[in-house]
Amino acid sequence: MCVAVPSKVISIEEPWAQVDLEGASYKINMSLTPDIEVGDYVIVHAGFSIQHLDPKEAEDTLKLWEEFYAHAQDE
Repeated sequence: MCVAVPSKVISIEEPWAQVDLEGASYKINMSLTPDIEVGDYVIVHAGFSIQHLDPKEAEDTLKLWEEFYAHAQDE
């Protein structure tokens, strides 16, 4: 099972992109999603962006993760 968190694209130097994930920066390959642009959100698996996300969907998902983290810290 893979749990994916939206990552925000912060720079592109094809075929590579730099993404931000919760404050950490990662270099990924964007060959599978060549239409992404700086500021877009993607799902990353095994170093590749595999899905381009709608900004609203990404923000909703990130909010759910924040709620999950907050709840996990309370226990």
